[in-house]
Amino acid sequence: MTIDNQERHQSPLARWQFWLITILFCLLLSLALTWISSGFTGVTGWVSFLGAVLIAAGIIVCCWWMLRGENLPRLLGVLIITAALLRLAVGAFWFVALPVMGHGSSHERAGYVMADASKRDQAAHQLAGSNNPLWSAFRDNRKYDQYGGMLFLSAWFYRYLGTDQHHPVLIIVLTAAVSSLVVLFTWAFTRRAWGQTEAWIAALIMTLYPEAVLLGSSQMREAFTMTLTMVAFYGLILYFQERSRSGLTWMLAALLLCLPLSPPYTALLLLMLALAAIPLNKASLKDHLLPKQLFWLIIGVTVIITAGMWLALKQFAPDGMANPIAVLEYWIRKSARFQAHLTRLDSGWMQQVFRSTPEWTHLPLLLTYGVLQPFLPAAIIAGSHAKIWHWIAIWRAIGWTLILPFLIYALLRAPRKKDDHGFTFIISLIVWGGILIAAFRGGGDMWDNPRYRAALAGLGAALAAWAIVEHRRTHDPWLRRAFISVLLILAWFIPWYLGRYTGFYWPVEDLFKTLGLGFVTAAMYLVWDWVRTNSPINEQEG
Repeated sequence: MTIDNQERHQSPLARWQFWLITILFCLLLSLALTWISSGFTGVTGWVSFLGAVLIAAGIIVCCWWMLRGENLPRLLGVLIITAALLRLAVGAFWFVALPVMGHGSSHERAGYVMADASKRDQAAHQLAGSNNPLWSAFRDNRKYDQYGGMLFLSAWFYRYLGTDQHHPVLIIVLTAAVSSLVVLFTWAFTRRAWGQTEAWIAALIMTLYPEAVLLGSSQMREAFTMTLTMVAFYGLILYFQERSRSGLTWMLAALLLCLPLSPPYTALLLLMLALAAIPLNKASLKDHLLPKQLFWLIIGVTVIITAGMWLALKQFAPDGMANPIAVLEYWIRKSARFQAHLTRLDSGWMQQVFRSTPEWTHLPLLLTYGVLQPFLPAAIIAGSHAKIWHWIAIWRAIGWTLILPFLIYALLRAPRKKDDHGFTFIISLIVWGGILIAAFRGGGDMWDNPRYRAALAGLGAALAAWAIVEHRRTHDPWLRRAFISVLLILAWFIPWYLGRYTGFYWPVEDLFKTLGLGFVTAAMYLVWDWVRTNSPINEQEG
């Protein structure tokens, strides 16, 4: 039953009951959050949380209403609400548990799971309580927020909804709501791109995916960029399938909202949209949009994004460097060098690898290291003095390890799909391009690298969902082979890490030998499985 039919079959009394229950739930939720945020001492300031909860609920309801033409099923609404409440509950858990169970750092004692979020959020509260205009968030605040957008948004929330007392959970209400909308737009995009079954799988993945939950439960910009990415891609496919101007509106809105949060990512998102547009429908650009309109739209969006990037990145460049291209090149070069330096400092075994290998191999090694992060064997064995971080590491690593084989399989399988003019293959290239860029930008860091990669989590979930359904349809053995090969490679690192962190004796200490054992074992398995499945006996049995 569609949304319109559902609404027609609802009596006025049922509607009033629904809205009454909704408002009562928002009230109770705001009281609970205030109580938690006050350290379980009272509910003073609950009006601020009620306002935040109503704004968050309004954003979700508004987006649901604007997508009513997609025949949204009620179960999808349940998934969205589940995602929002899950992120909110996890965010409240961080606030309560980290001061007690963490390492005792300043940001943990304040209840933040991310150090960057702690600095920015506290600076936002100070800005909100000052006499300075909120626009000052975009000037001279590089040590709190690279680009100023998240600082501005947080300060706005604190100034108009907050109290004199700092309540970090207040911002989590917003990030939880916005990040839950990635479920809605991932479902809508995937349904149009591949089908209903794929859409449900992708929506379920984004509801529970650990990295999405982690970022949605903290005061981080990726809670917004992962949703805005799927808004933009939904708008792209809506335009090409229905020749609808609303598709262009969705894309433009996503780009403009993303710009103050991260100008470099906005430019990358524009490039990804242009690549995805190539296989969709080449004729529609000429036949359904006047060339002059398209020309000026592209020029306008490009100028806005270029100007935003230049204004945001020139603060990182040396004095006198004004050329936008030179500024961007300087930022990329310095960023990569800095992150590689951090990787050398943070990882003892990466220091040994870099010392024993030629310099030209460092970048490929860094990218490989970044793609594997968070690395499951390390998460299981390396441990932490604070048990909560050990379990967080395992939780994140399990999520990435489960989805990685599907992305590998999709990259191998998509070129053989001929009925979509290469759209699936382009999406796969975009996802893997984003993974490698995140590894390059994050230097293989265990936290920054997956965080950057999470902006494309919705596309990754959609691609994984396509891989699952495609495997069920074709019974292609390469998905099984990809999974088992990854597990075999990971298995060789278990004794290697045990030898490093425990008293367990393991004769193979060299990293490359361990990696070689993994690849040789995987290759032997692939050959054995190929021979087994293609033998005459199996063909006769089939």
